[in-house]
Amino acid sequence: MNKKLIIGLILVCAIVLLAVNFGQHFTLENAKAQQLALNSHIAEHFLLSATLYFIGYVFITAFSIPGAAVVTLLGAALFGFWSSLLLVSFASTIGATLAFLSSRYLLRDWVQAKFGSKLATINNGVEKDGAFYLFSLRLIPVFPFFLINLLMGLTPISVAKFYVVSQLGMLAGTMVYLNAGTQLAEIDSLSGIVSPTVLASFALLGLFPLIAKWVMAKLRPHNSSTTV
Repeated sequence: MNKKLIIGLILVCAIVLLAVNFGQHFTLENAKAQQLALNSHIAEHFLLSATLYFIGYVFITAFSIPGAAVVTLLGAALFGFWSSLLLVSFASTIGATLAFLSSRYLLRDWVQAKFGSKLATINNGVEKDGAFYLFSLRLIPVFPFFLINLLMGLTPISVAKFYVVSQLGMLAGTMVYLNAGTQLAEIDSLSGIVSPTVLASFALLGLFPLIAKWVMAKLRPHNSSTTV
């Protein structure tokens, strides 16, 4: 069996075990309890606490452990909006890039070898408009975060482009969650953060690049061959 495939299976098993053993701790109720316990410690050791939070967030997103939304809320409650925005924005993007790389180097060759002919159209589209598609996906929070990371790793998009577009594309959604997290004590459920109205707004944000591209294509003058 291919060594990369074996490593990939081991990694998947590790992610499942981590999700089973630690996923249940990332709940809204537990986050509220941890906020009270950690506030005084963070006030005395802010830099150390921020560093540990940053590393932990990278770990959670890199291994696709459920509960990133709750950890985001807790970060805003503990560190304030602007500090948590800096921590979460970079940590989530670094974690997403690590997941992207694991998918690329462990699964991409096998997937492309098995389904290369069927993926040819997708590969061509990503090579041409990869950043555009990724930015649209990042703007729409109804698409699973971890799934985008893993699937994009199977495409030809460059690591640098994936990182930069993800950093920018996830910023709006991160700000929504962090803003809610500053009022963690008053939040009763995650459904109160992302209401249908907010989701509709994000959907429109995600559609905006598509509409803008269509308009630009219509307005762009067609190249016509002229005889000299």
